[in-house]
Amino acid sequence: MRAFLPFTATRVAELERQADEHMASELGILRQALTGLGHTLLHDSERLDESMGFEGLCDLLNINPIHRDKARQAGHTTVRKLAFVEGLEDSADRHDPDWKDGPLFSACHAAMMEFIKETPKHLLPDPFAPGAPFGPKLAPKLRVVSK
Repeated sequence: MRAFLPFTATRVAELERQADEHMASELGILRQALTGLGHTLLHDSERLDESMGFEGLCDLLNINPIHRDKARQAGHTTVRKLAFVEGLEDSADRHDPDWKDGPLFSACHAAMMEFIKETPKHLLPDPFAPGAPFGPKLAPKLRVVSK
């Protein structure tokens, strides 16, 4: 219909409206479920981490053996860190190592976006504060150790 614009503008607008409304309530329910799963993975995954162990989590998430070693050395041994922080989910099948798009990553991302959207601004941490991800690095804490 777009090929015949501007003569079909009204019909295109109507079809776009129908597409937006189609299954909107079902998509809302699915979005809530995805966000709930993300909350669980971000805040309450200790039992999953303990019961499956590092290798079990890597098998579940389909993580490339090379990425497993790097994750283990970096201390990323929980489902939250493997799937969301590092984005290693399905790294064995992914062609672009910089693209994070697994289903568990998407669930965690949905939960994080809901948190940012729902939390009052004055309660959110400042990402540009000293020591924060985008802020200036803090000086290391030095201490004297004697034998």
